[in-house]
Amino acid sequence: MGASDSIISGTIQTGGQRLDKALADASGLSRERVKALLGEGRIALGGVTVLQGTIKAAQGTDFTIDIPEATPAHAVAQDIPLSVIYEDDALIVIDKPAGLVVHPAAGNLDGTLVNALLHHCRGQLSGIGGVARPGIVHRIDKDTSGLLVVAKTDVAHEGLAKQFADHSIVRAYKCVTAGAPMPPAGTVRGAIARSNHDRKKMALVEEGRGKHAVTHYRTLATLEDAALVECRLETGRTHQVRVHLASIGHALLGDPVYGRAPSRLRPLLSRLKFARQALHAAELGFIHPVSGDALHFISPTPVDIRELIVELCAEGQDARVLAMV
Repeated sequence: MGASDSIISGTIQTGGQRLDKALADASGLSRERVKALLGEGRIALGGVTVLQGTIKAAQGTDFTIDIPEATPAHAVAQDIPLSVIYEDDALIVIDKPAGLVVHPAAGNLDGTLVNALLHHCRGQLSGIGGVARPGIVHRIDKDTSGLLVVAKTDVAHEGLAKQFADHSIVRAYKCVTAGAPMPPAGTVRGAIARSNHDRKKMALVEEGRGKHAVTHYRTLATLEDAALVECRLETGRTHQVRVHLASIGHALLGDPVYGRAPSRLRPLLSRLKFARQALHAAELGFIHPVSGDALHFISPTPVDIRELIVELCAEGQDARVLAMV
């Protein structure tokens, strides 16, 4: 054990359970974290190291868990300003600006949200999976703005991931589409996978090949050659809103990948220097994975999309439409 490692010790409270569950209940660690520590030989029952989480332990059995110091993340901490909507010991909700990449990857090794969070949360991040890093449980595209939640502990990470998996997270996006969808409200269902023709794009594929995806949309206002649309996500797939709306013939304005703006709107987009998909993660709601409180957040539509909407409004329409964003 290293000098900076820590030990959790205690007693199994409930007999007859799988060891990983019994230890998670008794220690306060997540079950996934317990499984990982078992695999590393860092847990002992009655002084004897155990490796399998499937065995049963008797009530009253003493245990010790050797928690290693979290190893540094590959990403470096960087002092990048963040718009923090909510923060506590377990999680943080960020209002991400367009242009900020969420996670380091090829081509964006720094200057990301993760780099910013490592600086902002220094000393407050648990070793999620044994690595000191923010728990990214969902992402939004670089050029999409809006809300996302990040776990600061592995318990929060596991709890949030479960809510995303069972589709109980509330997520609503505001967007501006080319043309107005018909019908004005509906549901788009279609599996999404990497495109066979362009590996940088996602595409609708036959069910069974990609990941099942469902988007509920409704038109909030019809604009000049465009529409203000709200999308509520039942699932959360890569580029889901962009792919689904493009599939019904109404790609997002400014989207360089999935659609071209109508020729009549191109001079406007050029004049506004609007060069990103008109998509904003406006609403986020979930159950706090530690306290059990229901949390709900709203992010105002950013200035660039509001300016675009004003330009697309018919005379006298702008005040009513802007009240919706």
